[in-house]
Amino acid sequence: MHRFLLPLLLLAPLAHAAEGEPPKPGGALALLKMIDDGFVQIFEKVAPSVVVVEVQKKADENAIDDTKSVDFFPEDDKEPKGKPRAKPDAGKSWRLHQPRSEGSGFFLRDDGHIVTNLHVVADAEKLSVRLRDGRTFNARVIASDEPTDIAVLKVEAKNITPVELGDSDKLRVGQLVCAIGTPFHQEYSFTCGWVSGKGRTNLLSSTSSTILFEDYIQTDAFINPGNSGGPLIDVEGKVIGMTTLINRYERDLAFAIPSSVLRQIADQLIATGRVVRPWLGIRIETLSQNPAVRERVPGLAGGVVVDTIEANAPAYKSDLRPADIILEIDGTKIGTAHDLQKEVSRKKVGQVLQLTVWRNGVTRKIQVATGELPAEPQSTAFSPASPPAPPAP
Repeated sequence: MHRFLLPLLLLAPLAHAAEGEPPKPGGALALLKMIDDGFVQIFEKVAPSVVVVEVQKKADENAIDDTKSVDFFPEDDKEPKGKPRAKPDAGKSWRLHQPRSEGSGFFLRDDGHIVTNLHVVADAEKLSVRLRDGRTFNARVIASDEPTDIAVLKVEAKNITPVELGDSDKLRVGQLVCAIGTPFHQEYSFTCGWVSGKGRTNLLSSTSSTILFEDYIQTDAFINPGNSGGPLIDVEGKVIGMTTLINRYERDLAFAIPSSVLRQIADQLIATGRVVRPWLGIRIETLSQNPAVRERVPGLAGGVVVDTIEANAPAYKSDLRPADIILEIDGTKIGTAHDLQKEVSRKKVGQVLQLTVWRNGVTRKIQVATGELPAEPQSTAFSPASPPAPPAP
């Protein structure tokens, strides 16, 4: 419903400015025309950088051809859900079904590097991308990162236009954003909405075994299957995120990977084919989410409780201890576990961090040099036997 209020909201300043003055002929219409042209310019600036990612997967001999959205089989000809469909009678078409899907992506560099979601191209037997001008190119995955669901593709193409990345860290809730993608095979669909939230986490179910480095932008711009991997754009035509992950509970909630994360991960994948992540080797919990600890430290408004420290981890070699409450990293306040994860991820491997830590009523400074996050989790070194003591009077 709020989308229908957009013209009224944008006309409100004009109404106030003209209060007490005779209306200017064509003033409201001229403003609407400027708004109209603005949206068109956003699309025309970014669309040439967006690609349709066509994915062909291994053929399935037991599946029917369902590449089209319309089901040509009558309802009474369907087998119960979950069971394979029997071959149709003579006269009904049957052919080997080779699963195909479409997603979105966009050029990050003018040398043919494209970014998209890993889940768009996972298990692909053949990949191709189609540009706005109609050109089609074979593509290959050069590297990917599962924790952020980012993949980098490469095509041999000339005369391509990369997107201009914006600064997602400066993005504010309430800003107008737009998206371009291929929802339900409707190529180059353009939708607009607002930034609904930032730093969204815990999007997977509690039983999921997938590990994500979550720091999503939430938007109410219409995002559907096929939009994954497409750009989220600000009013200047700068890409401030990559649309991904639709969370279906009551209504669709759309999310995007921030451009700051996208830039950091993609640059590493292109340069080395892998992502190196800094690591402290601690297991933590937001102070406000631990009532037993919070009651003992009423003077602290925020912070992160160190629950355990991994064996031989960087933190194990420092003066940091279980039950310490981390308040700052290099002068930046830490209010939640997500804040700490985000701040550490910005650092380089081997960089020395200065932690401001509360321990038994005393605030102290502790230095920890980051290490490289190992592929396999480490064993626990030690954990607190009891919550921290209350602050000294």
